[in-house]
Amino acid sequence: MNIELRPFHLAFPVDDLAAARQFYGGLLGCEEGRSSTEWIDFNLYGHQIVTHLDSDHHRDKITNAVDGQNVPVPHFGVVLSMEQWLRLSRTLEENDVRFIIRPTIRFKGKAGEQATMFFQDPSGNALEFKAFADDDQLFAVD
Repeated sequence: MNIELRPFHLAFPVDDLAAARQFYGGLLGCEEGRSSTEWIDFNLYGHQIVTHLDSDHHRDKITNAVDGQNVPVPHFGVVLSMEQWLRLSRTLEENDVRFIIRPTIRFKGKAGEQATMFFQDPSGNALEFKAFADDDQLFAVD
């Protein structure tokens, strides 16, 4: 299957634009694009994410069990190369980011084996970043 991947766009609420700017731009290293007093565009590994100010923003904490861990729903993130994933996990650990699920390997020895980690932005939005030793495992089934 030869599919040309195009950038994905995701807009989501935050309750503090300055904190979002520090988290996405500073900690995660996302280049900032257009912005206003109500929203900020960021480049998240080639994908456009937009933080929109919602001072009443709150999320109900819902989780689903995945490979023995409680995964937050909803969440978003990027499938990185293993090198990028290792670099990001070190950066997050060095900056004392509190993980929902610490960097780990999920589905060990099974189809879809992957490195994964979950954490929240300052507004409580859950993010997952993952990587595969073999990218062909992204959609693999047993």
